[in-house]
Amino acid sequence: MTDQKELKDARTPARNLALLLAGIIVLVLAADQFVKIWVKTHFYLGEQVEVTPWFYVKFIQNNGMAFGMELTSKLILTFGRIIAVGIFIWALGQVLTCRQLRTGFLISFALIIAGAAGNVFDCVFYGEIFNNPPPPEVATLFPEGGGYAGWFEGKVVDMLYFPFFNFTWPEWVPGVGGETHEFFEYIFNIADASISVGVLMLIIFYSADLGMAWRYLTEKIEKRKKSEKA
Repeated sequence: MTDQKELKDARTPARNLALLLAGIIVLVLAADQFVKIWVKTHFYLGEQVEVTPWFYVKFIQNNGMAFGMELTSKLILTFGRIIAVGIFIWALGQVLTCRQLRTGFLISFALIIAGAAGNVFDCVFYGEIFNNPPPPEVATLFPEGGGYAGWFEGKVVDMLYFPFFNFTWPEWVPGVGGETHEFFEYIFNIADASISVGVLMLIIFYSADLGMAWRYLTEKIEKRKKSEKA
């Protein structure tokens, strides 16, 4: 009876952590998809609305990776993202029982998973459930004529735009002298922000935990392999 009680008590923190992390992932995913669907069905492609002089909602679509890069086919990119999210979720579940890892590290990991999953959702479903009419028409959810692409070929919706200020490079700067530059020119979404916050947290606060988690995970895998051989 005592051993069973101790085992139950030992599992409680991991269970509570799992609920916390699952809650964070669900909230980020819900907020991300709500904003994306609202923008997609209320803005035409390229439309922007000024919220403040340094914050706009501007609807664009991203067909590739970060900053609009396209390094490979859409299907390969989507399946690669799905595999990566699956690996991250599995790894997070494995390290939950490591008592040395701080809660903030696990939260940062959950934010990365939530952000990656949010953009995966766009890639998997948006091509089928939305059309892509030319401006100034706005997209329709579940259009009668079908979506603009097949499963796993959807485009990621971006809308958060923060053009904080513009400046002109001095003439003597090689290559860009005299050109006007905008800071910050990138347009992103809540999922991207979640990934960025999670990564920054890992780098700034939890780099030691990352190494500890890697060692714990590899040792756990080795022990499992040895037990299977025995």
